[in-house]
Order: sequence, then structure tokens, then C-alpha cells
Amino acid sequence: MTTLIYLKECGSTNDEILKYIHAGSNHFSGVYTFNQTNGRGQYGNGWKTSECKNIALTVAIPENYVKTSDSLFNFYTALAVREFAANLTKHEVRIKWPNDLIIGNKKVCGMLIEKKKVLHHQYYIVGIGINVQQENFEDLPRAGSLLTQTGIPFPLTETAEALYNFLICKAKDNPTGQDVLQCYNTFLYRKKEVAVFKKNNSSQNGMISHADELGNIWIELEHDGLQKFYHKEIEMLY
Repeated sequence: MTTLIYLKECGSTNDEILKYIHAGSNHFSGVYTFNQTNGRGQYGNGWKTSECKNIALTVAIPENYVKTSDSLFNFYTALAVREFAANLTKHEVRIKWPNDLIIGNKKVCGMLIEKKKVLHHQYYIVGIGINVQQENFEDLPRAGSLLTQTGIPFPLTETAEALYNFLICKAKDNPTGQDVLQCYNTFLYRKKEVAVFKKNNSSQNGMISHADELGNIWIELEHDGLQKFYHKEIEMLY
């Protein structure tokens, strides 16, 4: 069973969805809004959105549907949303480690995945923020939207509902961890390309080698050689 709820406004869809999860470990739930006032990003970052321009969607996936590790499930979710965005826009969509989506060097989507126990069952709370119709990103030079990157003003409601249904179908698949990792590395943004990275308040050139099954990124740095990093330990400056 599955339930999708529209909210005219809310603080965070990741918080609101806890009110709508039904008893029973096989029930999928979703909440979406076009006016999220207190969104959260990865590791305490905020997620800013313009009213009635973008989609904030959260899906509660019962733990028993997930057959991989938490790290690989994060990668699999990013792959699923990437596939949806690529099918929708007909543009190349890449994954900026760990789970931002990039079209034409602009971030159009971010995700926050949490694991919580609700009504005696464990759920993966998958929060997705996707910029759809926003055109102005004054203070965010690396941000974009589906509109700015494709020229198409995709309809909010239809896009949110289609994304939700697509994610439910993907959640019922059971890919192997090896398949997830291989596919994730295929679509990894700036892989094998020279980029500038910030580490310990200093910058140097480097090249992404690959992501591993634990969620780390491996980067060949100009001065420090091949090293692995977890999120927030290094920053790509583009």
C-alpha cells in the first residue's frame, strides 16, 4: 500500500511525514509541498527554496525493502532520482558525491536520508529537494533548476507525483551492492577530471578516482596522493 499527501506549507517534509506513516511494515508513505519553510540538507545544512517554485518531497520506505547497506542505499536513492531527472529532462544528469544532482554544472537537487523507528518499525526517511521553476539564485552561484538548465517549466504537481511513484517502483527492486556501486561510479560528477579541492583550509588540484561501498570518496590529490574522505572532510571548489 502507498499514501501520498500534499501539504500547502510545512517546515520540513522529513519531520511532517512522521505524522502520516501508517501502521504496518509494508506501507509506503509520502509527503510533498511547494512551500517548505525550514528544510534540512545533509549534515545540518539548510535547504533554501522559493515558494511555489520547487518541490520538497519525502518518502518513507520500510526497512524490509532495503537489501543493501545504508551507504549503498544512499547511493541507490541518488541513482533513482538521477534516472528520473534524466528521463524527464532528456539532459545529462550527474551525481555530485554524495547525493547532489548536477545538470550543466549547476546543482538542481539535494537529498537527506535518515533512518527512524516509527510505530515499532524502522523506516528510511528519504527527503528530496528539487529546484523546478526557480530562475533567480542570487546568493547561490552553483545552483540551478530544471527550468534554468532546460528552458522547460515542468509542472510541479505532476512532477512530484511522478517522482514519488518512480521511487516506490525503484524501492521494490533489489539490486546487488556491486551493481549499485558500479552504476554510481558511472554517473559520478567530475570523475577522472582535474578539479580544485579544499582540504584543511588549503586548496590543491586533484582527481576523483571512485566512491567505495562505505560511502567514501577516493581522490588523487596533487600533493598528498590517493586518499579517501567522508562527507565534510573535503570540498570540491569546482
